[in-house]
Amino acid sequence: MEEPRYKTAKQHMEVNWHAIVKIDTDIPAIDAELKEKATLVARVGSMLLFVGTSAWRVRSSMNKVSRTLGISSNVDIGLTTLTYTCIENDHHYTQTVVLPTTGVNTNKLMLLEYFVEEFQEKASEYSTKQFHEILDKIEAEKGNYEPWMLGLASGFACGAFTFLLGGGLMEIIFAFLGAGIGNYVRKHLLEKKITLLMNVIIGVATACTAYVGSVKLCEWIFNLSPTHHAGYICSMLFIIPGFPLITGGIDLAKLDLRSGIERITYAMLIISVATLTGWVTALIFNFNPDDFPELDISTPVLIILRVVASFIGIFGFSMMFNSNLFMAFCASVIGMFSNVLRLELTDELDIPSGITSFLGALTSGLLASIIGKKIGLPRISITVPSIVIMVPGMFMYKAAYFIGLNDTSTGILWLGKTILVVVALPLGLIIARILTDSYFRHRS
Repeated sequence: MEEPRYKTAKQHMEVNWHAIVKIDTDIPAIDAELKEKATLVARVGSMLLFVGTSAWRVRSSMNKVSRTLGISSNVDIGLTTLTYTCIENDHHYTQTVVLPTTGVNTNKLMLLEYFVEEFQEKASEYSTKQFHEILDKIEAEKGNYEPWMLGLASGFACGAFTFLLGGGLMEIIFAFLGAGIGNYVRKHLLEKKITLLMNVIIGVATACTAYVGSVKLCEWIFNLSPTHHAGYICSMLFIIPGFPLITGGIDLAKLDLRSGIERITYAMLIISVATLTGWVTALIFNFNPDDFPELDISTPVLIILRVVASFIGIFGFSMMFNSNLFMAFCASVIGMFSNVLRLELTDELDIPSGITSFLGALTSGLLASIIGKKIGLPRISITVPSIVIMVPGMFMYKAAYFIGLNDTSTGILWLGKTILVVVALPLGLIIARILTDSYFRHRS
């Protein structure tokens, strides 16, 4: 019986990298033909692009490999495509590589960074075929966590996020359940290659429904007060694409306009679909994004709890980015200080959220620069996860909710707050990088 077409036909055909390489030779890569050198450069760049890193890092890595191989390369980078030309003497080779999708995988990013750093030492000994075999192993690396583990990670992350936004114990528990179930379902949809918008809609709807169902069940069994409805927003915050939102801002700052615009467009697409799904779910179940009841906690205790919640939240989000446990720990240590600093500046000194977000991101960037050099981790793999918890997911949802109800003035107020924070976060990382990295400081 013939298999269904969707199981056999791919919209984006794969590139057979090995077909371009001469398999019967052990000539070192630096002495290979231009076509083989260019193909190796392209594969490194496309793999880095696939794991979600910024265009700046993709180009920088391709340049390092090219210089080692004795060729020049120019590349135009988008969200899922790169077009490059490699030049050697009077010969040139041009190719376009298109990726089927994009995502975030900080573990593979780390392995690719190590590959690029070690490339110069090995280029005079390894053939292009051997380098492709190393890249094959990196490409074949499976995720560090099973779907149920990622469900728990998102549950803990969103539960911690709930507390940081002002939620109490019951809201934390319900957000944990909603986010855990929602992300677990979404991971299974991703494994089955369900298209982007559908897995976002189903994931968010599942999370919100699980939250609502848990609240209603407790109201019915335990006569729970109906003051815990606001936390349903927190159950869907795992879907907010903080990584492309932040790397998109970095790309714009480095004049990689195509990549920056495409990344931010991609992030806005997910945010729009997610917030509209949450809004429709709220209308169906008659839930409103009210403010959380005031928590009766002293300032010293609140600071300690915020430190703990920030650590847990960032650790959970790092796991969702496929960071290994050490990377997740480092990002969490950095983020718990910078995020609590941000929150305390807002609460105690009444500094606007845009400024405190900038200072929080700046602190994360400076700490990551110090720690990253000592432990040998790629800076982006710990800086971005450490500030993802600062991305204003609740502001985004409230903006969509009130605009959807034709309360335009309130919606635009929340939208304005969102824009200020979203601009401030990558700006803080950029300033930190400018202050600590002379190569980044002097090049566009």
